[in-house]
Amino acid sequence: MCTAICYQTRAHYFGRNLDLERGYGERVVVTPRSFPLTFRHREPLGYHNAMIGMAAVAMDYPLYFEATNEKGLSMAGLNFPKNAVYGAPLSGKQNVAPFELIPYLLGLCDDLSDVRRALNELQIVNVSFSREFAVTPLHWLIADKTGALTLECTSEGMQVYENPFGVLTNNPPFPYHQSCVEQYMSLHAGAAENRLSPALALGNHSLGLGAYGLPGDFSSASRFVRAVFVKENSVSGGGEEESVNQFFHILSSVAMPKGCVLTEGGEYEYTRYSSCCNTATGTYFYTTYDDRRVRSVDMHAVDLFANTLSIF
Repeated sequence: MCTAICYQTRAHYFGRNLDLERGYGERVVVTPRSFPLTFRHREPLGYHNAMIGMAAVAMDYPLYFEATNEKGLSMAGLNFPKNAVYGAPLSGKQNVAPFELIPYLLGLCDDLSDVRRALNELQIVNVSFSREFAVTPLHWLIADKTGALTLECTSEGMQVYENPFGVLTNNPPFPYHQSCVEQYMSLHAGAAENRLSPALALGNHSLGLGAYGLPGDFSSASRFVRAVFVKENSVSGGGEEESVNQFFHILSSVAMPKGCVLTEGGEYEYTRYSSCCNTATGTYFYTTYDDRRVRSVDMHAVDLFANTLSIF
């Protein structure tokens, strides 16, 4: 379970909550331009866009949960169980495994226009990284400062949706979330309006009644609606500190405290980390469940022409 969002002030920001019951040794990882990106069903990329994000590194390969490249394009993979269906390799297509998709698209593409063209040639194939890392059912939020896309592979094939919300959570598929938001279009930040009966003298006994009915549970659909409402009503200054601070407040509104969400395996899912990247500067901010201090890593503080990963 996860939530990813985009947020615009004077700069554009992209980030997410990673909600899992356990960790995978995730670290902040910078992949420089000359790090060889290899793929199971296509030729490697010897030179590509640099990128920064949170990843588990296995066998010297960055398994990104989310990342932003040096051109300002961002991408996050979110859990999509029982809906994600990947195909077999196809002749004439760029066959890419789910774990390769973030490095592939961010390595090759500069913006959403490039992504749209690349997706026309793409086949996401059912290939695992290793025995230890099985195929993960995912869908993806892809964004730059001009907009956002949702990419899903289901039994009906690969779908690419324009995402006007700049938000993504988990199941059900994206069209459900689009229609679900419409049920809450009357919510607002101000006082409630008496539309029950003009003949009754009804008033507001509390601030915030204009948003009465905003879902507060931890389900994917509820987190989607809540993230849209909080993001669209957020007010902050345009400076870096104010913007980043507000971004983490938005993510906090959909974060999972440990103990509130029990998995089928009997473990508690919780927000292991939250991230926020200034997509123009490549500065990656993050907090963890046990340390709420905001820390940062600057992608441009490392040698982006190197051929080895920088791991923090």
